[in-house]
Amino acid sequence: MKEIYRLHAEMCKAFSSPARIEILDCIGLGGLTVMGIVKRTGLGQANVSQHLAIMKYNGVVKSKRKGRNVIYSVASPKITKAFSIIRQALKEKLRKNRSLEAAMEA
Repeated sequence: MKEIYRLHAEMCKAFSSPARIEILDCIGLGGLTVMGIVKRTGLGQANVSQHLAIMKYNGVVKSKRKGRNVIYSVASPKITKAFSIIRQALKEKLRKNRSLEAAMEA
């Protein structure tokens, strides 16, 4: 069981950057090349490549060569689902915080 905790912690390190989470969001809709990710995010090519390498090493993304291009996608749909659930929880938290702030101003 300790091994699963170690692996979980290692995978979560791949999510420690807002840029990586944005990249995951982009490729969660379908595979993209590095340049496709660059166009959608506005991040630099070297930066995107570095983030993808980290996520690939941690098993978060996978790559597939298609002709001269390499297409990156999320390694498991469960990762996309987990991020969707986290995002929903964060939106609920933001709504509660805004409601509390509005009540305090009134």
